[in-house]
Amino acid sequence: MKAPQTALGVGTLGAGIVFVWGALQLSSDAGYAGVGPNFLPLVVGAMLSVCGAWLVWEALAGGFRNMEEPSGAERGDWRGFAWVSAGILANAALITTIGFILSCTLCFVLAVRGFKAAEGQRGFSLPAVALDVVVGLAISAPVFWMFTQLLSIGLPGLTSTGWL
Repeated sequence: MKAPQTALGVGTLGAGIVFVWGALQLSSDAGYAGVGPNFLPLVVGAMLSVCGAWLVWEALAGGFRNMEEPSGAERGDWRGFAWVSAGILANAALITTIGFILSCTLCFVLAVRGFKAAEGQRGFSLPAVALDVVVGLAISAPVFWMFTQLLSIGLPGLTSTGWL
């Protein structure tokens, strides 16, 4: 029996049980398409419970088999972690001020910086940052427009037109 593997399975099973318990506390009144607000949390909780039970069984039956050796660095890269964390926190702090598109673009640029820092690419070049901004805009703008224009879901915008 391998204790860390068993603990992982027990934790996953516990998370599944918590999800199911929480979903049962929600209203089950059928809404759109005949399912209530507790349907998806119930499905997620049930699947987590099944996966957790399976992980516990695997750990108790001899451990996870055919596992590859871990790849990557032996320790985490704190600079990369800091960049990605800064991107997420900046997005949360600025989304209502500068709008969804710009805050998500900033989050993307900072996250890319973090991933590049974790790979050992410490240099900053203007063309690379400009490319990251363009890609971030190319991802966040269509998502914003899809939610606001096609699905009529309000996301914070920079202007009141619904396009920025």
